Amino acid sequence: MALLNLLIVLVLLALAVPAALACAYLLVQTLMSGPLPPPAASARRLRFDIVVPAHNEAVGIAHTIANLRQLDWPTDRYRILVVADNCTDATAAIASAAGAHVLERHDPTLRGKGYALQFAFQRSRADAWADAIVIVDADSEVTPNLLEAFAARIEQGAHALQARYGVLNPWGSWRTRLLTVAIGAVDTVRSRARERWRVSSGLRGNGWCATRKLLEQVSYNAFSLTEDLEYGIALGLAGYRVYYAGEAEAAQDMTANPQAARTQRRRWEVGRFRLIRSRTLPLLRTALQRRSVVCLDLAFDLLLLPLSYVALGVGALLVVALLAAWWHPGFMPWVWFSVACVLILVAYVMRGWRLSGIGARGLLDLLGAPAFVVWKLLLMLSRNQPEGWVRTERKRS
Repeated sequence: MALLNLLIVLVLLALAVPAALACAYLLVQTLMSGPLPPPAASARRLRFDIVVPAHNEAVGIAHTIANLRQLDWPTDRYRILVVADNCTDATAAIASAAGAHVLERHDPTLRGKGYALQFAFQRSRADAWADAIVIVDADSEVTPNLLEAFAARIEQGAHALQARYGVLNPWGSWRTRLLTVAIGAVDTVRSRARERWRVSSGLRGNGWCATRKLLEQVSYNAFSLTEDLEYGIALGLAGYRVYYAGEAEAAQDMTANPQAARTQRRRWEVGRFRLIRSRTLPLLRTALQRRSVVCLDLAFDLLLLPLSYVALGVGALLVVALLAAWWHPGFMPWVWFSVACVLILVAYVMRGWRLSGIGARGLLDLLGAPAFVVWKLLLMLSRNQPEGWVRTERKRS
């Protein structure tokens, strides 16, 4: 009997420790996710290169360029640079006709968004025209105040910045609506809190900005499946944090196609797990050596698995606690602890839903979240390993 009780306690502890750390972190972020004060207006003097990495984006590239030409910024103080990377369609010709400067890149061996960005950064630095470089994906729309939001913070000393990440087609399917809620939690809730702590909000891959000075000091060598996360970590290790410019938004089409969603999601998650293995220890070591809160937070954020995995862990903890309490009433405190973790996750998700603006329909879709969690679990058990840059089929196609 005593041995069995000890085994139950060990199992509960193994489940409870990661659940407690994750839920405590998410609870603090939820409580600190109030609106951030806007910065003072900029002098509107900075010059920007807006880089649009594009791989076979002929269908939508003209729409993206037209959107960027509507930015509320002096037209002689920004350029649109489209990197037509290993394209086999008319992306380059259409982008040029739409008014963009086109940089064509052909390299069958070094393929991926990271290489396209490095190519554009090198060209921009060689031109020495722009003060900062902005990255906007080829299937995106941005709010008119994007450059103003970046410039206002750069004038106050920022070197790396991230706008709010949004979804253009939240009504495309139940997956896109759940993703909209998830982005409200991961991007808005957590980024607001991290900006309030004055740590790095991280890079999202779309709608981010770096000054030319920063790119000269921290070379862009991020070529993994999650190049944005990789470079954001490199910045933290170099002593820079990413500022959050939440009043501006870069919104992107999200695929509603199940097969395309499967490929995209697996690529993101495989890339993240690879970075966990390669970057966690350097971040923790730097955090200790330099007493860097930025690196410590980046390490914790990296180790914090996607919400579906956290929910699986908390759910497992609750099931084991209930079984243990049924076996012996002395385990009942574990049940209450598990319920508290569940309530924290619910509060975090509901805050994300509230900030996502998806409305009542999003609440109904959240009822299907367990099916989404199962889908992701089966996806990660698949042996198919995604590599390289494959264009995701989206609505505009």
